[in-house]
Amino acid sequence: MPVIGTFTPAKDGYTGSITTLALNAKVSILVNEGKQGNAPDFLITAGAIEVGAAWRRTNHSGALQYLRVKLDDPLLPEPIWAALLEAGKDGVARLVWVRDREDDGA
Repeated sequence: MPVIGTFTPAKDGYTGSITTLALNAKVSILVNEGKQGNAPDFLITAGAIEVGAAWRRTNHSGALQYLRVKLDDPLLPEPIWAALLEAGKDGVARLVWVRDREDDGA
C-alpha cells in the first residue's frame, strides 16, 4: 500500500501533506463541527479550498480504527479513496492508497 501522505495529530484533527504524481499539497483534516446524519466526520482542506472528506471506521476485527478518506480535485480523473492509519510510535499518521481491484485488469 503506497503511502501518499503523512500527518501529525492536531487539536482539531490532523495536519500534513499529500504527495502523488498529480498532487503536492499541505492539507488539514479538521473535525466537521456541523456534522449531521451521514455527513463526514472530518473535512479536508488545502488552504481555504475543500478537497475531500473523511469518515471514522473500524476494521473487521474491531482492533484498528482509521479514517476512510475521499480526495477530489479537477485534475484527477476520479476521486482517490484512501485510509489514514492511526499514528504509530513515531507520532506520524500515514495516508495509504490502494487501487480498486477492478481497475487492475484482472
